[in-house]
Amino acid sequence: MEVKLDKRYELGVSSNKAWAILSNLEEIAACMPGASLGERLGDHAYKGSVKVKVGPATAQFGGEVEILAMDEAARSMTLKGKGADKGGSSASMELEAVIEDHGLGDSVLLGNASVIVNGKFAQFGGRMMVQVSDVILKQFVDNFIAKARALEGPYTSADSPAAPQINEAS
Repeated sequence: MEVKLDKRYELGVSSNKAWAILSNLEEIAACMPGASLGERLGDHAYKGSVKVKVGPATAQFGGEVEILAMDEAARSMTLKGKGADKGGSSASMELEAVIEDHGLGDSVLLGNASVIVNGKFAQFGGRMMVQVSDVILKQFVDNFIAKARALEGPYTSADSPAAPQINEAS
């Protein structure tokens, strides 16, 4: 079963601060409820896990996440994640995220994702998966905003953590 998500979130923080979080996979994982990163597999990839509850079922998906492309000038990134749980469910996701600068210390996070779920979790249907995704993404954005607001100062591009420079993955 495939679920498409197309989301827009007003952040109320500068695009520099928002990009400092979005350009760092460790920061992204820290914002995602139930997610954790494990072993680093390379400059742009990690092993990781995410715990998800859909209806009465809970699963711990273990797998990998990788940044496929990142463009600091456009403040955009693409990542792919895939994993499986011990109960026979599997999931994969490809996400494109962009920070739009709206001036005066304000920005918007745009996200477009395709999530494919197989196994037990696919039985819950697209509507329930979208509802669960909405709850998880709301928590993610709240955490994202809190992390961005906690950054000191105006946080110019020169001050931001070194983001991996990836143009296109093959």
